[in-house]
Amino acid sequence: MSKSYPDITKRISDNMKSLRAGIPDTMQGFSAMAKAATQDGALDKKTKELIALAIGISTRCDGCIGFHVKALVDLDVTKEELEETLGMAIYMGGGPSLMYAADAMLAYEQFTQG
Repeated sequence: MSKSYPDITKRISDNMKSLRAGIPDTMQGFSAMAKAATQDGALDKKTKELIALAIGISTRCDGCIGFHVKALVDLDVTKEELEETLGMAIYMGGGPSLMYAADAMLAYEQFTQG
């Protein structure tokens, strides 16, 4: 059975609601850190999202793959930019990263097909 990255990200987003209620200071802190880390600076937002995706692949995080591929699609990533990033993730992470890079391509196809 194939993973559905739109479903994975929706499920995680829904589940985070209880975390926001239960540990609001932690969740607000994480949100502030994410906002600060991803804003344009010496690196633009797309480059930072590509880095985040590569890290998500190397740590084998389906939610990370889903959220960062979706962000990249929203930032008009090209298939070629995505593929080169996947190549670097595979190079740095070996076989396990290859498996999750393949899943990242699936996520890209799911998010770009609507």
